[in-house]
Amino acid sequence: MPTPEKSRIVIVFTGGTIASTLDAEWGGVVPSMSGGEILARIPGIRSVADIVVHEYGTFPGPHMTLDRMMDVSRIVSTYASDASIDGIVVTHGTDTLEETAYFLDSSVQTIKPIVVIGAMRNSSEPDWDGPRNLRDAVTVAAHPSAAGLGVLVCLGGVITAASETSKTDTQDLSTFESFDFGPVGRISNGVVFFHRSPFHRESFSVESLPAFVPLLKSYAGMDETLIEACRRGGCSGLVIEAFGVGNVTPPVYSALKRANDDGIPVVLVSRCPVGRVEHIYAYEGAGKHLHAAGIIFADYLNGQKARIKLICALGAGLDVGRIRAAFEWVDASAAGKAS
Repeated sequence: MPTPEKSRIVIVFTGGTIASTLDAEWGGVVPSMSGGEILARIPGIRSVADIVVHEYGTFPGPHMTLDRMMDVSRIVSTYASDASIDGIVVTHGTDTLEETAYFLDSSVQTIKPIVVIGAMRNSSEPDWDGPRNLRDAVTVAAHPSAAGLGVLVCLGGVITAASETSKTDTQDLSTFESFDFGPVGRISNGVVFFHRSPFHRESFSVESLPAFVPLLKSYAGMDETLIEACRRGGCSGLVIEAFGVGNVTPPVYSALKRANDDGIPVVLVSRCPVGRVEHIYAYEGAGKHLHAAGIIFADYLNGQKARIKLICALGAGLDVGRIRAAFEWVDASAAGKAS
């Protein structure tokens, strides 16, 4: 019987803790290892798949910019369009991993598996989780059932959707979780189990990046100062993390309305880690008046993801109406069924 042909998987190495070592000169942990050096420390990984190495950089998570996300998106798109490539893995620092993963999910148009991974322990520690995570990621990217699921995140044996996952713990090995919907699958001893598909996905043809899209968080007694500073700073869009189900202070409501009246898309999410925003309360600053004033309510997204989605929508040239439809997809779906 002939031996099954191995999948061909590209690994794009960008840095992060998975590439880090304890450096005496720096006095701490810094990304320093190349992709080739990482792979050399994972015996047998090339038996899982035919691996292609792409060395992008050794950036810590906080050094990942929108321009670099766009670079990685173009690299991944190029490999995804190559008929000889079956899947792509991207290594990344965990601090901003969910944002790059969601940027890829929102900008790369392919059914091929894309898996973004990192590590919570550096290679100088005895319990370095990089080898397991990278081996798992290659296994998931080579799995036929991963096709069409969009970008996945895989750490600690847990597979989550980029559109749903967030870093939830500063040190836990399985730090990435989907509070609202749970994992899409798991991998145990090299065996992949998928439970479900992501709840909702969509992608944009991103041509450029808006210069300034800030993210603000509501707090007790918040006034209009920060929002007005963003308006004066020429923001292309604005994301606000509101209280609870979607409410803000009266001064913030007035400032957001002015921004919206200026043609600035304003997207509202909750600062709570679980649940969606609603426009049901009707007191001053409450969701009902915000929505009526034109503020866009983001279904189930947290602040950092809503910002990435808004950036991609603006970068694709969408007008405010189409941006609203992209964010308020639950309501739009219900309206479509009703008609």
